[in-house]
Amino acid sequence: MSSRAAGAGAASADSVGASPATAGSGEPFGSFADAVLAVVADIPSGCVATYGDVAAVLGTRGARAVGRVMALSGGTVPWWRVIRAGGHPPSGHGAEARAHYEREGTPLIAVDSEDGYRVDLAACRWRG
Repeated sequence: MSSRAAGAGAASADSVGASPATAGSGEPFGSFADAVLAVVADIPSGCVATYGDVAAVLGTRGARAVGRVMALSGGTVPWWRVIRAGGHPPSGHGAEARAHYEREGTPLIAVDSEDGYRVDLAACRWRG
């Protein structure tokens, strides 16, 4: 595990807000979930990472496992900063995520999609 994942703390409740992605409590994957949440907590305001980027920081290709952790435990970290590979917000949470992106100054691109936008990955991708 990277030292970043091991030493990172969770974001404060004031900066996170409620997450629509929280489906339960606790960490379903133990130390892997702790590491995922620590990496996500380190993503700076105005930046994003894909599920695959978070997995890569942890030395794995488990993007789907990162997504599962976020779905079950992501409410304790800035969940909106973890997006799909095409730059789209977490599925089903586009409107709430957009409010966070606009507040943080995350660059957005208008597209013809369900949400009407995607994040400009080239401008704000965080690689850990």
